[in-house]
Amino acid sequence: MGADRAIRIEPGDMGLDGFVIANILADVIKGEKCDLILTGVQADDNNCGEVGIMLAELLELPHSAVVTNIEVEGSEAVVKMELEGGVDEAAKINLPALMTIQTGINEPRYVSIMGIRKAAKKELKVLKVEDLNLSEDNLTQRTIIEKYFFPPETEGAEIIDGDPATVAAELLRIFKEKGVTI
Repeated sequence: MGADRAIRIEPGDMGLDGFVIANILADVIKGEKCDLILTGVQADDNNCGEVGIMLAELLELPHSAVVTNIEVEGSEAVVKMELEGGVDEAAKINLPALMTIQTGINEPRYVSIMGIRKAAKKELKVLKVEDLNLSEDNLTQRTIIEKYFFPPETEGAEIIDGDPATVAAELLRIFKEKGVTI
C-alpha cells in the first residue's frame, strides 16, 4: 500500500532458511537508497525471528526488534519495543535503520478499486536468485529441520478457588508435595 515500486525475488526450488533469505535480501537491498527497512518479527512457517536481525547485520545498519511504535524525528527515530512479559521499552535509533515490526502496529485499510488500478501500473522488478551476486556459501542453508512434532500431552492446570489465605496454603501444600523448596 502506497509503494512506488516493488521487487520480487524468485528463489526457484532452492532450500531457504533465515540465513539464505537474509543474504538474498541484503544483496538486493544494498543497491537501494533507503532510510528505513521494515521486516516482520518472525516467519509464519517456522516461527523463527532471525531474518530481520541477520539482514541488519549484513547491511551494517542499526536495528531494533519487536517494534510496536515508531516516531521519526529528523535523522533518528524513537521506537517502542515489546520485551518479554509485556514490558515496553523506548529508545532512539539513528537512521537509516532496520526494524522488525510486531503484529498490530497498525490497522491496514482496505484498498479501493482506484488503489488497485494504480498499483497495477507500478513498477514490479522480478529477479531470479541465480542472477544475484551471491556465493554458493551465502546460498547454503544453515538450518535443517529434521522433524516437526506436537509436544506431549500433559494434565491441565489446576484452578485453586478460595480466599487468598486458602489459595496460599494450598499452593504451599502442592509445592511441598512436588519437592519445591521456598
